[in-house]
Amino acid sequence: MTLRHLITSEERRKKLKEIMQSNNFIRGIEVHNALSALIINDLKVELNKEGRNKVNEFDFFWESSLTDSASKGHPDIEIVSFDSRLKTISEILEVTDKPMIVDGDTGGDIHHFEYLIPKLERTGVSAVIIEDKIFPKRNSLEEGMNQDQEDPDKFSDKIKTGKNIQQSRDFMIIARIESLIAGKSVEDALMRANKYLKAGADGIMIHSKSTSPDEIFKFAEEYRKLCEKLNLKKPLVCVPTTYNSIYENELEKRGFNMVIYANHMLRASYKAMENVGRSILENERSLEADPYLASVKEIFGKVGFLDIKEKDKMLSVKPAIIIPAAGEYPKFKENLPRALTKINDKTLLEHQISAFKKFGLNDINVITGYQNEKFNIPGINYFKNLDYSSYGMVHSIMKAKEKMKNEFIYVNSDILLDERLIKELLERKEDILIVVDNSYLYHKHEVDKKLDGVITKKGRQPTYQKFRTNDEAVMIGRGIPKESMTHEFIGLAKFSRQGAENLIKVYEDCRVNNKGKFHEAENFNEAVDTDIFQELIDRGFKVAIHETNGGWLEIHNEKDLDFVKDIISKE
Repeated sequence: MTLRHLITSEERRKKLKEIMQSNNFIRGIEVHNALSALIINDLKVELNKEGRNKVNEFDFFWESSLTDSASKGHPDIEIVSFDSRLKTISEILEVTDKPMIVDGDTGGDIHHFEYLIPKLERTGVSAVIIEDKIFPKRNSLEEGMNQDQEDPDKFSDKIKTGKNIQQSRDFMIIARIESLIAGKSVEDALMRANKYLKAGADGIMIHSKSTSPDEIFKFAEEYRKLCEKLNLKKPLVCVPTTYNSIYENELEKRGFNMVIYANHMLRASYKAMENVGRSILENERSLEADPYLASVKEIFGKVGFLDIKEKDKMLSVKPAIIIPAAGEYPKFKENLPRALTKINDKTLLEHQISAFKKFGLNDINVITGYQNEKFNIPGINYFKNLDYSSYGMVHSIMKAKEKMKNEFIYVNSDILLDERLIKELLERKEDILIVVDNSYLYHKHEVDKKLDGVITKKGRQPTYQKFRTNDEAVMIGRGIPKESMTHEFIGLAKFSRQGAENLIKVYEDCRVNNKGKFHEAENFNEAVDTDIFQELIDRGFKVAIHETNGGWLEIHNEKDLDFVKDIISKE
């Protein structure tokens, strides 16, 4: 099913009344399966009439007993059960968002009708139209058929029963009068309309198989007078199948509020299918049938297959890697950017790239600034931040904003990662996820270093044997006292597509509107990663944690570098 038109039953059911309240005249058309409904649901036509632009569309679906029966290969004599009809109705409503009026035939006997109403309400149908014929009815347009009408008082009782059983104020029962079909007078039709309105009918449909609209116009004129006499305002419905030369604006002028094109989609498909079959038989191939056919791609697009294809493409896209490496860190003997510091035979950046590429993460993006000309590793994308000395890390990361359209991983340029940690990170599905270490109290190479502290919602746990995956950060920053911390943020985070959208929105809002201090930064220009994470938390976004105990090494100074070189040389 296509997911473009999701709507609840309650929202759909009341939609018809809402449209009627804002428009004096509305139009609907027959649909007989989900595909025909999808076509109508999305169909709009732009017109220029008398120098005025307007957009025409169908306001509602008509689920016809004739076309439902015919599409199942059966005659329109109430032979198709309503349970079968309800299956068709449900299939249509699953993939669309327009309201629906159901052709209820005679409604069955009074007890059947009593059970039918709640079923229609539950599916989200807005109205049912029942005709005042004796069950089983015969189709009104077929010549030579007996059109036996129900006693108007018995039919009125059926209407009353339906109105008493319905649960929603938005649901409507419209009475269809067959007097003109049965060869009776306009006066007979008006007598019946009077009884049906008093019984509680929410509207009247007057039916005719004449090629001229004269008799329905006469009825419409008298119907208006009847409504004034009863002090009611109930819609009048017509079905111009046989008198099809009349324009909608003329129907509206004559007092009609609703027009139904009752069988046109099925009739069109019948003719098209016959033409295609005939063409293939005549030509002994299908080439000549092409002018009658929609492309397979059109069908795929209409039923949502192309949406699935696009989602599959997004799911198959591996996260981009964003590495901010613009800053100047004069803590090494070689006056180089930290990312280009050599660890044995490779730079720190090359070690990072190698680790990510083992998992097929090839979209590597590095933000450079200080000595940017020395970054020349092939196969990666570079973004320049030449204002690195005036702006903090957040602005540096945002230089690669175009790479945040889908999922992305952000990693500081000064850490080495165990492959296990990358694998675990890829398996997590949260929108915003930061990797935190619970071993911060036991750093061997520099216990007193300034840490990016984290406090989680569930606090510090007594043992680190089992890592938590269902906790979140409530505070993050370098100003958190070590004794209050539950974890250390290691400089590694992952954002889903939605998480990236949220990050960008918050960043843009802060960039424009933030004045003065920004969390631990003197101003937003100097903001670092922990500042923007805290802002996300404060705005109510969940920043989930991925807990680890080791599995990473930070290269902060020469002491760290010697420590790492020694470890790598022993591997």
